[in-house]
Amino acid sequence: MTTQLSDLEWRWKRFDDLTTAEVYDMLAARSAVFVVEQNCVYGDVDGLDVDAWHLLAYGEGEKRPTLAGYLRVLLPGFPDANEKDVRIGRVLTTAGFRGMKLGNAMLERALHEILKQWPDEPVSLHAQAHLQRFYGAFGFVASSGVHDEDGIPHVWMRRPGFDS
Repeated sequence: MTTQLSDLEWRWKRFDDLTTAEVYDMLAARSAVFVVEQNCVYGDVDGLDVDAWHLLAYGEGEKRPTLAGYLRVLLPGFPDANEKDVRIGRVLTTAGFRGMKLGNAMLERALHEILKQWPDEPVSLHAQAHLQRFYGAFGFVASSGVHDEDGIPHVWMRRPGFDS
């Protein structure tokens, strides 16, 4: 059976509301994609998850639902960013769910949730440089030059708030 976007179960939660299985799924997926696939050794467990909101998309799995996509949203005032910005990070699609435009669906859903909770705040993200066009389709523009982050070219991107 091929999973369709309409088959996915979406979960938007604060860290304290995640189940242990959801925390395991998100950390396992982040490790599989960012550490193993991208061959990038870095400290993924950075202490920021506990104050973040998490968007998880689950698809059908053999024994239980399987994490298809994930991202986290850091609230305004988090470290290393413009104090007013909401920040999207750790965006990923797991291997078995690629090619179905899940990244588009996740960004749309995340921006919808952000606009509900923080309607006038700008949104920023630290994108891999080759994804600038993808994020640009959602209103993000480069706000820095391309630079190296753990051996991968990255760029800061920002989407102005509605009051900006």
